[in-house]
Amino acid sequence: MSTSSARTTSLSGGGGGSGGLGSGGGRQRRFSSSSAKQPNAAVTPVKKSFSSESSCATPVGGLPYHGYDLRRKSSASSSADVFRTPVPATLVPANEFAPLQVTPKRLKRAMHLEAVLMSSELVGGQYLQNILPDEVLLHILSYLLEFDLSSVARVCRRFNVIANDRELWRKLYREVYEYLIPLINPEPKVFKFVHPDFCGMKNPWQHSFRLLYRSLHVRRGYAAKVEENPERWRGRDILYFETITAALSFLEENGCKNLEDNAMVLIHTGVYTNECLCLDDNITILGAAGGLNVAEQVVIERHTDSVCVCYEGAKETYVGYVTLKYSPPSGSLQFNKHYALEITEMCSPTFDHCIIRSTSVVGAAVGVEGCGADPHVKNCEISYCENVGLYITDHAEGLYENNDICFNGLAGVWVKNHANPILRNNEIHHGRDVGVFAFDFGLGYFEGNNIHNNRIAGFEVKAGANPTVIKCEIHNGQTGGIYVHENGRGHFSENKIHSNNFAGVWITSNSHPTVWKNEIYNGHQGGIYIFGDGHGLIEENDIHSNTLAGIQIRTGSNPIIRRNRIHHGLHGGIYIHEKGHGLIEDNEIFCNALAGVWVTTGSIPILRHNRIHSGKQVGVYFYDNGHGTLQDNDIFNHLYSGIQIRTGSNPLIKSNKIWGGHNGGILVYSGGLGVIEHNEIFDNAMAGIWIKTEGNPELRYNKIHDGRDGGICIFNNGRGLLENNDIFRNAQSGILISNHSHPTIRNNRIFDGQAAGVEITNGATATLEWNKIFNNRFDGICLATGVQPVLKGNVVYGNQDLVKKALDSNQCLYKLSSYTSFPMSDFFRCLTCKTTDTNAICISCAKICHAGHRVEFIRRDRFFCDCGAGTLETACTLRHDNISHDNDTVYNSSAPVESSTVAVGD
Repeated sequence: MSTSSARTTSLSGGGGGSGGLGSGGGRQRRFSSSSAKQPNAAVTPVKKSFSSESSCATPVGGLPYHGYDLRRKSSASSSADVFRTPVPATLVPANEFAPLQVTPKRLKRAMHLEAVLMSSELVGGQYLQNILPDEVLLHILSYLLEFDLSSVARVCRRFNVIANDRELWRKLYREVYEYLIPLINPEPKVFKFVHPDFCGMKNPWQHSFRLLYRSLHVRRGYAAKVEENPERWRGRDILYFETITAALSFLEENGCKNLEDNAMVLIHTGVYTNECLCLDDNITILGAAGGLNVAEQVVIERHTDSVCVCYEGAKETYVGYVTLKYSPPSGSLQFNKHYALEITEMCSPTFDHCIIRSTSVVGAAVGVEGCGADPHVKNCEISYCENVGLYITDHAEGLYENNDICFNGLAGVWVKNHANPILRNNEIHHGRDVGVFAFDFGLGYFEGNNIHNNRIAGFEVKAGANPTVIKCEIHNGQTGGIYVHENGRGHFSENKIHSNNFAGVWITSNSHPTVWKNEIYNGHQGGIYIFGDGHGLIEENDIHSNTLAGIQIRTGSNPIIRRNRIHHGLHGGIYIHEKGHGLIEDNEIFCNALAGVWVTTGSIPILRHNRIHSGKQVGVYFYDNGHGTLQDNDIFNHLYSGIQIRTGSNPLIKSNKIWGGHNGGILVYSGGLGVIEHNEIFDNAMAGIWIKTEGNPELRYNKIHDGRDGGICIFNNGRGLLENNDIFRNAQSGILISNHSHPTIRNNRIFDGQAAGVEITNGATATLEWNKIFNNRFDGICLATGVQPVLKGNVVYGNQDLVKKALDSNQCLYKLSSYTSFPMSDFFRCLTCKTTDTNAICISCAKICHAGHRVEFIRRDRFFCDCGAGTLETACTLRHDNISHDNDTVYNSSAPVESSTVAVGD
């Protein structure tokens, strides 16, 4: 035998000597040193079987076919008659490990034993195996090795049961393979440990023992151990080697790799330094060690070149439960790329439950390169590499699943140059760079991966790369979640992207990804950030609970934002600025802390068919030269205005429904412009449209109705062109013009209002042409003192004129207005009652309630009567119902103040 290996072998059956169980009961055959070197000397070892549960045969004529005669017979037949009976061929086990043939020498020994037993004092018909307790037999059999134990199992049913005892085979299994639990091979290229109580096998220890038995063992010191005491190991048939190289060389020299089944090598506990696995044919290599993590205890390490290299021909190669570690000397110059695992062209090995590491600053832990490189890497740990963890390039493919890729110096995974791998259910985390980096036209299919806690983006795509990323969780990145730039593409769908320090998705520099059906939430900044000429399709995502805007578009970017739900953000919903563009349609934008949509600084988006609602501020906010088109949207239920336009912004607001707001419908102020046409504006708590502070929009063909306040309110130098609008059924004036405003109002219909049709007050003026004003509760056109509008061609008819009717019947106007309406009429102040500048009384109260008092005329304007409200010392005699008191009545016509959204950067 060579110094690198030793084989022990014995043939089952056949009892020699006294035939006791402890002897092993077998003849031995040894491979000498010379025989091992001869051609085919150990190419195909004689196979043996250790399990004989199904081959326990009944002896014929008292002669057992096995080598042990353990029974005493009380039969009347003579011994000679017994041994003359031939053994039928059908009773000999039909397996490769058949017992020895019965020879004359063995017959003589059996006859002698029969005579001894017949002459003993024991009662006839009793058998030795029936007398010995199970515990004693079990203890005796525990000294046997596998082939001897297999032979004993053929003696009888009782021996068969005991010889197949789980504990016996567990002891043998752990002694030979070191594993703590059974290892099974349920399908090709799958080896897994199973708990013995839950595997569905009668004796999993024996099953696993038999499965692995034809392996070559790399176990240091065991070859010499067998050489020193060959008698002890004659019931075992195992080849041991000192090094991995020796085992592989043995296979190469003896042609074992040409067998139908893959050759198997077990590498036992230890650190194997400067060993190289060069695999170019089908072979199975398994680590063998105790403990819960086998791979940690079987380490193959190299300092100069790649540790394991798979070449063409390694189609069915399997390597499992080992550590591959490439560690160049510290301080050495590292120019060449070497790997812990290198997979080259035209091979498809499987690596399972391995630990793969590299301390090199170049290369990677795993390198897969070239056409036809198609490995299956599963359940591995690729970690603590100074460079990249997994590097796939040059049209390589492969399936990578259930791996733990972590704590690497650069990317966890690199995919480039048309490589197209499949990565499923991996955990890629705690890298000092990105999690996955696809670039230079890299492809790939990524499904169900958990990518988290990487220092840069979880997933980066650039330079023409086009991966498909589905159902991954990308979270807790120290920067962003997904970063697509420099003409990157990619399809990202059904992912959960959350809790990243920067935006969940970044898109920039002419990139065109598809971001579809993802959930993007809880970002420490925004949800999706598109900038620097970014593009892409953002569709059917659920974007919520982010610290900044759900989607931000800036600097020339022009994405398509479609059918997303953008909600419950701590900032706005969509923020478009710095000349951002984009088509934003069919989205639902709601419950955001600031504006649902912000448009500013030269941006020109198109927003259509969106539902924008339930925000805590404005629905859509245009400011600082924000432009764009807002068309066919449903905007409702905001705490502030549905739409605000200011500071040079000039959008087209067309065919929208703006309703149910807790404030106004549209607010145009601070120099805001805009074309507002064909909208339906209704059921808002304040005016349907507000125009103030140099706001100058164009309003055409709108329906403004059923407001809980006025229809249109123009004040504080507001301007604008209002034409061809229908303004009706509002709780206050159809149009109120105040505080030096000067709009043009043309061809409108103003009707069915609960107050006046048009009111002009406080130094304002207007041009009213060709309007129809009818059926309003108060007068059609009400002008305050000093107001001189341009009136031309207006048709005013059928208004109820309730103010005049109330005064003609000496009714207090408060009864007509209460606290919510401000009818326009002459009002007075009572000097006797010491009223202040903020109090007013109507003509009826001046004549009746304050008769004989010093009363002075103030002016004609909008007010309500403080006498009727009960706020003066003199009680109103014209009212007889219970009156609640208001001590802060303001009779001037200043409109209620609308809160303004604070712009970013103001």
